[in-house]
Amino acid sequence: MTAARVESVNIGTAEPNAHKENYATGINKVPREGRWEVRAPGPKQGGLGSGLVGDFIGDHRHHGGDQQALYAFGREDLDDWESRLDRELLNGFFGENLTTSGIDVNGARLGEIWRIGDTVELRVTSPRLPCNTFRGWMDEPGWLKTFTAAARPGAYLAVVTPGFIGAGDGITVIHRPDHRVTVEMSYRALTLERELLPRLLEAGDDLDPELRESAEATDGTTS
Repeated sequence: MTAARVESVNIGTAEPNAHKENYATGINKVPREGRWEVRAPGPKQGGLGSGLVGDFIGDHRHHGGDQQALYAFGREDLDDWESRLDRELLNGFFGENLTTSGIDVNGARLGEIWRIGDTVELRVTSPRLPCNTFRGWMDEPGWLKTFTAAARPGAYLAVVTPGFIGAGDGITVIHRPDHRVTVEMSYRALTLERELLPRLLEAGDDLDPELRESAEATDGTTS
């Protein structure tokens, strides 16, 4: 079995966004050499944006912040999309900060903690939900529907222990919760299979506050 690792650390800089009025975008992320600082960025609005120092977040209402500090996507899934779309997809093209290999990002459980390299620890928080910027960037007819049907969205990560990361760093799962609420399951619950929403509550304290709000609204539970 191939050891889990970071294939590349991808950084986006501010560019005009033709798909979202009044916002720049950092979706065009490019692999960068060297080691990059990771730290908790604070709240979405009023915080530092990305958890990866040097990376740009344009829409602070919907992206960035502590619960979406970094975004991870598997190289294996990029390879699958290359085959489906018959086009080259370089690391970072889906807007991910970390292109990974050897780890099932979508099978990760909410609250799972990964150690990257020797010190950095990141916690899986939620699936990535595609937006208009992603749709326009891909320039594929019916892209949001196609991406959603695949239910391989990649995972947002929170920073538990800050530090520096780089391409080639190993990924070790150091904590895996007892529940079975995965990135893929939570994505299906939020999109095509909303009858699954109440089951997200099985994640308990590992459930992202925004996901909890959606699950409780469906379940009839109040916090």
